[in-house]
Amino acid sequence: MVSFLSYLAVSLVLLLVGLFLMEITTKVKEFSLMAKGNKAASYVLGGRLLGLAIVLYSTVANSISLTDMALWGAVGILAQIIVFYLAEWLTPRFNVTQSIEEDNQAVGLFLMFLSVSIGLVIAGCLTY
Repeated sequence: MVSFLSYLAVSLVLLLVGLFLMEITTKVKEFSLMAKGNKAASYVLGGRLLGLAIVLYSTVANSISLTDMALWGAVGILAQIIVFYLAEWLTPRFNVTQSIEEDNQAVGLFLMFLSVSIGLVIAGCLTY
């Protein structure tokens, strides 16, 4: 029971830290936009949350200790942020920030699926 609670607590902290880091490192402020009813922002944020959760699931399932899980969880979060930026950079046909601020739901859904896809790939890379 203690192990379960420890892994759960560390995972939830890492999830919140990852979400916070994504929020402060990106131009779009999804929480503010969601408060105004922007659905595209909620898709983006939900996708990021799910992508991070997938990465953290993999670290919990494959770790040999709580420290191992926390370290690989941090690596996974960093990888998620970096790969998301690379993918965003490789989509020059539209301005991501402007599209989300204008509530372009097609772009929001694309970014949601992109975050989930990136999370799945990173999670697979974290298995050993």
